Amino acid sequence: MRFGPFVFQISSEPALDSQILDNTLKEAELADALGYDVVWLSEHYFSGDTVYADPVVFGAAIAARTKQIKIGFAVVQMAFHHPVKLAAQTALLDNLSHGRLIVGTGRGTSFNAFEYAGFGVTMEEAKERLAESEDLLLRAWTEKDLDYKGQHWQVKLPIMRPRPYQKPHPPLMRACISDESIMDMARLGRPVMLRVETIESLNRRLKLYRDTMEQAGFEEAQIEKVLEETWVQNMVYVAENHEQAQEEGRAAFQADFKHTRTNRSIFNPPGFPERAVPASSQSTLMAEHYTMVGSPKYITERVAELRDVGARNIMMRMSPANSPREKIAKSIQLFAEQVIPKFRKN
Repeated sequence: MRFGPFVFQISSEPALDSQILDNTLKEAELADALGYDVVWLSEHYFSGDTVYADPVVFGAAIAARTKQIKIGFAVVQMAFHHPVKLAAQTALLDNLSHGRLIVGTGRGTSFNAFEYAGFGVTMEEAKERLAESEDLLLRAWTEKDLDYKGQHWQVKLPIMRPRPYQKPHPPLMRACISDESIMDMARLGRPVMLRVETIESLNRRLKLYRDTMEQAGFEEAQIEKVLEETWVQNMVYVAENHEQAQEEGRAAFQADFKHTRTNRSIFNPPGFPERAVPASSQSTLMAEHYTMVGSPKYITERVAELRDVGARNIMMRMSPANSPREKIAKSIQLFAEQVIPKFRKN
């Protein structure tokens, strides 16, 4: 199994932004030093939900400060990027990192209407353009004398420079929420990112993915290769003992949920779908995500549950905003030293 922290840093007020940016870079450096496989970056704007906002720019800063860890996007929101510009930026970042880039895509947030408004794009446009945006991104990376005539993009370019460091291009995957999206990616034979809500739902989705690939004519070796590149996402907090972890970690994650829910209530327009602004309590919000909070032994047991239903790689949000930095660093260290070795091949 492979593991990577999802550095999803929340800033509760603008005065803290610079400090939290510095802390996030230190978190990526720590993950690199401890032997994690990937550091995952998100993309959100305007609310402080992800204070670095742009993962491409921030990924370059991480590339300059780390040696081995891969840099993954979970996700770059295609609604906010011209595919050719994104192809140029990511090809450059792939070279700067000497082939450490993983590009995860999504249409854009399903919850924050204010982000679309900030870029002058609607959710409907984002959904309609996603597949074409991904196609143009791939072709810009790999083709010469490209004359692209799509429904949303019509471009001509001689050759992308620099060419991606990885050949033919960096790994490309998509974050999938719906069964429809999972099946679309399975038919293309493309890896996916899945959020873990329950063990049962993850098991069902991974089975759906495998079954759809089989029905599309892929052979077992091809299916296994793609599953080896698929990641699942959850939330993790580790402390020396279970009671300490529960007291510290759950309160911190609940505070993060409250911050995000409040922002959506303030910034989203009236009448925006209720699913965008959960009206449930903090405890229910916690239950909507597969959250692992406990001692190293307890966390090891929970990771084994994920492995046993087919998870190969786990991206973990490990840095709730209201936790002291030293406690987050200790949690990241405990997971690396006492959990990860249980899931490495000898």
